[in-house]
Amino acid sequence: MCVVTRQVKPIDELIRFVVGPAGDVVPDLKRKLPGRGLWVSATHGAVAEAARRGLFARGFKRAVKPAPSLADDTERLLARGVVEALAMAAKASLVVAGFGKVEDALARGQAVALLHASDGAADGIRKLDAKRMAAIRPIGAGEDEITGIPVISVLTSAELDLALGRSNVIHAAVLAGPAGQTFLSRSQILVRYRMANDGGTDNKTTPVSQTRPARNRAPQHD
Repeated sequence: MCVVTRQVKPIDELIRFVVGPAGDVVPDLKRKLPGRGLWVSATHGAVAEAARRGLFARGFKRAVKPAPSLADDTERLLARGVVEALAMAAKASLVVAGFGKVEDALARGQAVALLHASDGAADGIRKLDAKRMAAIRPIGAGEDEITGIPVISVLTSAELDLALGRSNVIHAAVLAGPAGQTFLSRSQILVRYRMANDGGTDNKTTPVSQTRPARNRAPQHD
């Protein structure tokens, strides 16, 4: 249950916090740290509100003082988790980068997500988005949804460079596989954290975009 909204939510929509050795409030993004945990809706506004209202001290029943930058610090940790997940997907050969390779992955139906650097040029983004739309097709008879390819723009070019170990990455595509799904899941959490305004007065708007979640097509090979 979120200590701010008092609503019971799926665990993927919450962030667990614990008290660190120095008495500080620590986000436990992997939900593995020892000690009593306190749950807050996974949004910037909710975390900021919990800190402002003293809900951590009340929930932990001890004198803890969260850092004034807790909501921003949590966002940075979430972004780092997205970078790490993308790096793991790349090590598993589930990421291709560069306009031509991404275009080819879209044409072959191998891409399950399209990545654009948040600071990328509009022209290249527009061209690849057109290729993505051309790859959309109906799922099948009797189904009314559309198979789509999510667009994820939560990382800067520098962060993409760091994750993929190369320079000047603006566009990339994630291919089907468990590591790719981990990246998609973490990206969705980061998007929700930045864009939603749940339980707090802050509205942390960030220029990120993502299409509706989609059912992925099986990769097609030569």
